[in-house]
Amino acid sequence: MLTKIREKSQGAFAWGILIVICVPFAFWGINNYFDNGREAPIATVGDKDFYQRDVNKAYEQFSQSLRGMNIDEQTLKGQALQKLIKDEVLLQYVHKQGLVVSDGNVRDYIKGLEYFHTDGKFDEDKYKMMLNAQHISSNEFVSRIKNAILMEQFQNAITESSFATPYDLDAFVKIQFQQRDIQYLTVPLQAVDTPPTDAEVNAYFQQHQNDYQSPEQVSVEYVELSESELAKKVVVTEDKLKVFYEEQKDQYTTPERRKISHILFAVTPKTDDKTALANAQKAKQELAGGKDFTALAKTLSDDKASGKIGGDLGLYSPGVMEKPFDEAASKLALGEVSEPVKTAFGYHLIKVTELTAKSVKSFADAKAEVTAAYQKSQVDTAFYEAGEKLTEMSYENPDNLQAVANALGLKVNKTALFTHDQGEGVASDEKIRSMAFSEEVLKGNNSTPIELSSDRLVVLRMLEHKPAAPQDLATVKPAVVGVLKQDKANQLTEAKAQQIKARLQAGETLQAVATENKLPIKEAKQLSRKGGDLPAALVQAVFKAAKPVGGKASVLVVPVPSGEQVVVSINAVRDGIATDELKNQLSLIGISMARAIGQVEFNDVVDSIQSETDVEINRTPLKQTAQ
Repeated sequence: MLTKIREKSQGAFAWGILIVICVPFAFWGINNYFDNGREAPIATVGDKDFYQRDVNKAYEQFSQSLRGMNIDEQTLKGQALQKLIKDEVLLQYVHKQGLVVSDGNVRDYIKGLEYFHTDGKFDEDKYKMMLNAQHISSNEFVSRIKNAILMEQFQNAITESSFATPYDLDAFVKIQFQQRDIQYLTVPLQAVDTPPTDAEVNAYFQQHQNDYQSPEQVSVEYVELSESELAKKVVVTEDKLKVFYEEQKDQYTTPERRKISHILFAVTPKTDDKTALANAQKAKQELAGGKDFTALAKTLSDDKASGKIGGDLGLYSPGVMEKPFDEAASKLALGEVSEPVKTAFGYHLIKVTELTAKSVKSFADAKAEVTAAYQKSQVDTAFYEAGEKLTEMSYENPDNLQAVANALGLKVNKTALFTHDQGEGVASDEKIRSMAFSEEVLKGNNSTPIELSSDRLVVLRMLEHKPAAPQDLATVKPAVVGVLKQDKANQLTEAKAQQIKARLQAGETLQAVATENKLPIKEAKQLSRKGGDLPAALVQAVFKAAKPVGGKASVLVVPVPSGEQVVVSINAVRDGIATDELKNQLSLIGISMARAIGQVEFNDVVDSIQSETDVEINRTPLKQTAQ
């Protein structure tokens, strides 16, 4: 559905996509989806206030781009708020500095946005329709675009002026392509035979009750708009199909297929026009006398590339050659050779070697295809229009779904309770669960439309919400015992690894310690940052560790996800060297480094500006849930 709306580039959905993608600082002044009346601002920058709704919108964008990275909502909302503040700080600064962008540049930028295009060209009507759908004036939109361009230009002025020195590149190569020789042994997870006491279990449970709660649950009611259901309502008649067939006749037409060859008699400083024409006429006579066209092309044609293959030019495409050539080639019958045709290159003899006439499927023959295409067209249109209505009515009636269900003839369905991570039926879809636990839905409002697939849209609202609740110790005791035993095993394993490390640092050999503990020694020579088969965490720790000093190995202990502890001896370190292959890439590396340096400098500039700006954070953006 949303794909179709993107293609049509109309309505609230497309507007939202346009703002997020095309305007980097999209949250300035956008009205709240559900107006909560007066509220205290979360933060103030100069005379600009930011409210919970502003953070929510920024958070939605953050959560979409960082989905799957397991970053908690509170952290993301904090980052979203900081982004809003920094953007506003920069915006106010560029205005104070008197930076401007011309109206012409803004017009060109807007006209270049594909969301306002029809058939590759800017569509004034579509532009106005999209602005009207979002209840925004052209002046306001132009102002937002100006702000975005100004801020981007200021940023580019800093980032694009940065550069990496030869010293920077040399240091980068030495560090990035450094190699290390290591030996290591792995201390297995130590066994714990004695279970924790009841007192230990109770003490741990009292300190970690928040970790032992029944999961937060919610149930929702929802309406679903699908193409498959709309298709059942499409009425197909013979008359409608015939009209559609005539409108789409090109789709059932096979164009003429014409393959041609030619012999070129070029006009050159050595061969004048008269001579070239005479040569072409002579060849024409030879062909009429029975000479083979392919053979003559190979011996006579001044187009050596095609001449080698008998003059073959492949399938003929009108408009590629000059008009006289096109006209002659398009009129020839199969096997017919033209009279000499003059172009800027000289004189051509043209022959049609293959010809398939244009054909049009009759309505009777194409009826099955026409019926399917007609149904698809009708469903697409109906789905798009219903999607627009679904969006508008669920917005206009935020406290119920019945109004939109009645208007579109949809059924209001219900789910059982489900959690953030698991649900049944429609709630098995992560998009549904994510939206169900969003702040707006938990506050009792309809959700924004959710695109489950290109042909399914869902709007939901909360039925029941059960916050996470503490569980009693009897229920969770086995889990607590398991955690305590795991913690004890980890402590014993770490202590064992640290003991081995201390002995190595005291001068004992790795071989002696390994033999005593019956642990195999492994080694990796010329280890690079790519790490090969070693765990990423181990490689990262090895390259963060200090180099050996005075011939004495550097020793470290690295925990790995399995719970084991790896004791590593770093025996040698060699700086990276710029190989011939790497030298060819240094210019690109320099560009990347310059960009990174420029971004750091830009961030420092913004931080400096912010330190001199009146910024007040009144409260932390918290997740608000229904009570």
